[in-house]
Amino acid sequence: MTVGAKPARGKRRARSMSLIIGVVCTILMAPTHAAECQRVSFDRWLESFKQQAAAQGISQKTIAAALNGVTEDPSITSRDRSQEVFQQSFEQFSSRMISPDRLRKGANMLKRYGSILDRIEERFGVPGPVLIAIWGLETDFGVNQGRFSTIRSLATLAYDCRRPEKFRAELLDALRIIDRGEISPNEMRGAWAGEIGQTQFLPSSYLKFAVDFDGNGHRDLIRSSPDALASTANYLKSYGWLRGQPWATGSANFDVLLKWNASEVYVKTIAFFATRLAQVP
Repeated sequence: MTVGAKPARGKRRARSMSLIIGVVCTILMAPTHAAECQRVSFDRWLESFKQQAAAQGISQKTIAAALNGVTEDPSITSRDRSQEVFQQSFEQFSSRMISPDRLRKGANMLKRYGSILDRIEERFGVPGPVLIAIWGLETDFGVNQGRFSTIRSLATLAYDCRRPEKFRAELLDALRIIDRGEISPNEMRGAWAGEIGQTQFLPSSYLKFAVDFDGNGHRDLIRSSPDALASTANYLKSYGWLRGQPWATGSANFDVLLKWNASEVYVKTIAFFATRLAQVP
């Protein structure tokens, strides 16, 4: 996730004036910014958000079931501010994430889901090794989907000052998923930043890209591996994945993978893992 030039030497007067203007602007803007960020308690903010959700057409039943009793989780904001893992080099990150055991599991998954992956590639154009690589890196093939309450995580991040608009929208979309009966509030558990399912979709992506690929009439990215893999392929296709083209650094498909995760180190690791899997006999 992604959230200047220095003045030339000798222009001290202009620089000093710029600093003064900057300080004045900061002081003038601070009350407005603070008014939007935690000027009220979390409980009061949550009550206001409930009214916003109702105005968006979300049922009172869903609002009560999902939001009543929700509290702020300070550990979530701490995690959001650190994310030190993405400051590692590609060599450090990939060597840790693509262990021999994960590579072996990935190769087994390619064989186990071979016919399903073939049908997914036929429909969406995304090859099996890429999907298996994402699946393995995100949740170790569905085993570690996360234990955080999605609603609590999103509410905490929506209340926080760093990216409130983004996470208010995600929280509303999480409520829409619940309102449609696709996932219950108790089932909606995942990563600390609100991602859910075997390949970790934010609620907005769940609504846009989730598909029912196993044919049971439900889009289930938590329990259905075919749904999760096909939905991931649908996501990549929607962002311009080119059928039959490479995914190495510098390619158009690599740029599509950056829509999946903005960290270049992470995406290089996906691409490298997928290439290793494609080479498995």
